[in-house]
Amino acid sequence: MRPGEVEESPYARAGGRLSGEPDPDQGLGAGPAPTPPERCPRPVTRTLPRALALLLVVGGLLYDLLTPRDFTAVPFFTAAPLVAAPLTSLRTTLLTGLAALAATYVVHAHFGPGLDVNTVTQVVTVATVALLAVAINRVVRLGDRRLASVREIAEAAQRAVLPEPAPRIAGLDIAARYEAAQEGAFIGGDLYAVQDGPHGVRLVVGDVRGKGMGAVAAVAVLIGAFREAAEQEATLEAVAGRLERALAREGTRRDGIDALEGFATVVLAELPHGEGVVRIVNRGHPSPLLLHADGTLRALTADEPALPLGMGELGRRPDHAAESRFPDGATLLLYTDGLTEARDAHGRFYDPVRRLAGRRSPDPRTLLTRLAAEVRRHSGGGMADDMALLAVRRPGPM
Repeated sequence: MRPGEVEESPYARAGGRLSGEPDPDQGLGAGPAPTPPERCPRPVTRTLPRALALLLVVGGLLYDLLTPRDFTAVPFFTAAPLVAAPLTSLRTTLLTGLAALAATYVVHAHFGPGLDVNTVTQVVTVATVALLAVAINRVVRLGDRRLASVREIAEAAQRAVLPEPAPRIAGLDIAARYEAAQEGAFIGGDLYAVQDGPHGVRLVVGDVRGKGMGAVAAVAVLIGAFREAAEQEATLEAVAGRLERALAREGTRRDGIDALEGFATVVLAELPHGEGVVRIVNRGHPSPLLLHADGTLRALTADEPALPLGMGELGRRPDHAAESRFPDGATLLLYTDGLTEARDAHGRFYDPVRRLAGRRSPDPRTLLTRLAAEVRRHSGGGMADDMALLAVRRPGPM
């Protein structure tokens, strides 16, 4: 067994599954990843409101026809268009309002001609509510369009700040994935980048303290500094120094607590061209994992733990790049703490070392897709923090 490797346990020999846990074929094993719940077809969400609105009209009509005239079903008729308004189309809302008015007319025609005060009041009430439902429908649809526009802008911002790396760089298979904790969000304080240069392929994965636009601005600064430094600096330690200075400059433009407590945890990796090694500089970040082709796993822990970027005032210590073998067929996995902080219903954290030991995946993209799906299932869809994943595989026999 190589130093630092996780010994193959009965858990690993059983395919990485403990008694009572889901079959890995439903997660990181073979088979397609499950479709996220938010991608369910939208028409399904509109069928129930339509059926409920129709049921209210038909039920109210039967109630009025089968009970004495003193009993009224106007509450049913007014509720129907209000149910349809926020969840269905304008056409459906209009038809529901007209059906409610027609039902009101049929009821009063059944009990005989005559235009008394109660009849006029009920018809006017149903007509008013139907018009109000149409107005509500227009407001909701306008809000939906604005939300869709905001989502498109956020998605464009993510592509600009965190562009997805090419699937193959310098002979390496690469995949990245960003999972936002908040549904509908696209970008936060997590970051990743890949840069090919004269000194090899260099990677960064990190997590900026805080949320919101301040964190996004810091992410943009760090990625810009990394891309420039990865091209120019001869050592990975020098790249870390450039990121430290860039974050310090960014902190001078902030106010309040962000100016005093701005920091970021990052892990830098370097894959020299033509060499089967990986060099790691870790600044307070979760340790990368090296998944070998035979299913064994190594956590590339730092020999000398270092402080996150932005905390140099607490104690300066020169960075040291730790070198490890990166054989053919192995996959390097870098991630943010959103992965390890995902909890299940019993408060248990997701443990990637235990879960990934003994597992194999044909390529980095498949690995990340299945890993993200498993984390979502583990946390019940309610992740505590954003999660950035970056996987690099050196091609070779599986």
